[in-house]
Amino acid sequence: MSGSSCSKCENESCSAKNKMNNETAAEFVDRQKLKQSMCKVKHKVLVLSGKGGVGKSTVAVNLAMSLALKGKKVGLVDVDIHGPSIPKLLNLENVKIFSDDQHMYPAVHSENLKVISVGLFLESQDDALIWRGPRKFGLIKQFLKDVEWGELDYLIFDLPPGTGDEPLAICELIGDPDGAVVVTTPQGVAITDVRKSINFCRKLNLPVLGVIENMSGFICPKCGELTNIFSKGGAKEMAEDMNVTFLGNVPIDAEIARNGDLGTPFVCSESSSATAAAFNKIVEPILNLNKRS
Repeated sequence: MSGSSCSKCENESCSAKNKMNNETAAEFVDRQKLKQSMCKVKHKVLVLSGKGGVGKSTVAVNLAMSLALKGKKVGLVDVDIHGPSIPKLLNLENVKIFSDDQHMYPAVHSENLKVISVGLFLESQDDALIWRGPRKFGLIKQFLKDVEWGELDYLIFDLPPGTGDEPLAICELIGDPDGAVVVTTPQGVAITDVRKSINFCRKLNLPVLGVIENMSGFICPKCGELTNIFSKGGAKEMAEDMNVTFLGNVPIDAEIARNGDLGTPFVCSESSSATAAAFNKIVEPILNLNKRS
């Protein structure tokens, strides 16, 4: 329904076509506006993990950038309200968001990548947001409803660790996500928490597109040898046990950390590296979503 209002939508089965019995006129208009915005997005993909510190935001940034480099129109939503790191990872810390009476306008990282994050609204990057659930839900809804995303091939959501307010809000608001990419590291403590994330997805009927094992061995920058600092193969075994797709391994690479601090996705700056090659292979199932459209 590109560019049209919900009242003129030709899809008679659209849930926003008619007012519900239990909603006010204002709530109906609000829901139509959300639906109208999300209808312009072909695919919606969540990046989540049951464990913090697994490099989820780095995966989300490089997933979004990989898709953008392949000519796809991509939006990236930083839903980690208490620890927004996307502006740092994309060198957008000094960018401020503009708005008018109708819309907020996302930060433009490159020709094909638009970004929104609460970090773009903070006076200082040291500011702490001490918010409860309802206020977080309201902000996430604004990011979906009021941001002028335009036509997108993909909208990627970088979610905070766990199975709480933020992933629940996304699933409730967008209604029809294509699925989730679940990120873990090889250690048993991370694998245990990631199992919870997969069960969370199943309870919400959210398809699991696959599992990524991040920090999977260390590549020596001098000799190129791979050393398994943590245990090996835990994510693949877990994926097989839980009957989900294993998307692949992303090794530890010193250049990933350096590029993150510089705000440059490694798929751009280290495009010929083994790490970038591994990541491009991981992206293939996400690209194949278009074939199912």
